[in-house]
Amino acid sequence: MDIGLLGQYIMNGLMLGMMYALVAVGFTLFFGVLDVINFSHGDVLTVGAFTGLATSLGLTALGISSAPLVVVIVFLSAIVCMSALGAFIARYLVLPLKSAPALNTLLLTLMLGIVLHEAVRLFYPQGANPQRFPSLLSTEAYSFGHFTLRVDSALLLLAGLAVIIGVHLLINKTKLGLAIRAVAQDEETAKLMGINFTLIVLVTFAIGSGLAAFAGIMHGLYYSEINFGMGLLLGVIGFSAAIVGGLGNIYGAIIGGFLFAALQTIGALALPFASAYKDVFAFGVVILIMAWRPTGLISEKVSERV
Repeated sequence: MDIGLLGQYIMNGLMLGMMYALVAVGFTLFFGVLDVINFSHGDVLTVGAFTGLATSLGLTALGISSAPLVVVIVFLSAIVCMSALGAFIARYLVLPLKSAPALNTLLLTLMLGIVLHEAVRLFYPQGANPQRFPSLLSTEAYSFGHFTLRVDSALLLLAGLAVIIGVHLLINKTKLGLAIRAVAQDEETAKLMGINFTLIVLVTFAIGSGLAAFAGIMHGLYYSEINFGMGLLLGVIGFSAAIVGGLGNIYGAIIGGFLFAALQTIGALALPFASAYKDVFAFGVVILIMAWRPTGLISEKVSERV
């Protein structure tokens, strides 16, 4: 195979892996602090992407043309709005069902996801059609043989890496992160230590939803297009990545995201005659991994409560 083409596949795999990892980390944060699966997470990503698009169009209408400023405002608006939406979901939809059977929460978040993406389709102007996402980053590219490196792709990859490092530092090096880990380890003990359980849950849902918004904007900038159904596949893959990596373990979620992207890339390379089946190949391998390691590649440390 041509080395340049292989390089393009690897670059695309890294971008996909970064998006999947960001979504998977959100799933694992939700499960870690509240033992719930938030199936509306992928659709929060969709709403975040459309929020970013609306912000970009609004700034253009106001005559703001500075690309760096527009990019920063687009990311911030999507992250802030989706963080607020995540906290709202936690406070008024998830926490009230804390003592209810887990299936109730699962069903509620599943229905909420449908409401979110159908709301985008119905109320966003021409929301049923794919929307062109503006090219806000440099379109300059550098060629190395048959491999072409786009500046915008490199910037998005570095930005995603910075966010993941930021989450790592937040969880492991701050008092907030310590409180999140304490709640995830043992809710009752954390409460006895004076930790505000409700606040930690709201903050955690806000962080996870903000990560989804970041992934949604990355998707729009990388593919120059978004649509109201994009969160369905990204949500399923992100959830699968969190499961195969070890639900409840942030590093497992990151590994799972990149593993899934690698499997898709290998599928596209191994099945050039049927690259449309790369998702089937990736899901098939993930099923085998889950049969081999039901608890995920990095098992969550569980302590018995007495």
